[in-house]
Amino acid sequence: MVLRIRFGRGRTFHRKQGKNRHIAAAAAALLVPLALMAYVLGFWRLASDMGFAGEFGISGVFAHWQIWIPMGALFQIVAGVLNRYGKGGELNVPRILPLSPFSPRMRKPAAVEDRKFSAR
Repeated sequence: MVLRIRFGRGRTFHRKQGKNRHIAAAAAALLVPLALMAYVLGFWRLASDMGFAGEFGISGVFAHWQIWIPMGALFQIVAGVLNRYGKGGELNVPRILPLSPFSPRMRKPAAVEDRKFSAR
């Protein structure tokens, strides 16, 4: 005896770009205050080093202003990129932030280079 079970056709699978825009917008909204906090800690440590503020309460690796201020700038850049993506734009990473240090460099197509020399 052979038993066959037939399933109906389910929903078709569609690749849709931008399906996580609400998550990107939420992450951007949370990164902005985090960037502000990093800036405040960095400038507090800098002012403490110059003698304008009280003693800085954090010790260890995160006790340096050289860590906090670039971290605040990085959070702010990432928040801007995610905010643009969350509002319907493209997810474009600035050229300053390469995704991988081992990524191949962008080269011009050979046809463009040949046209420069053949115009003479």
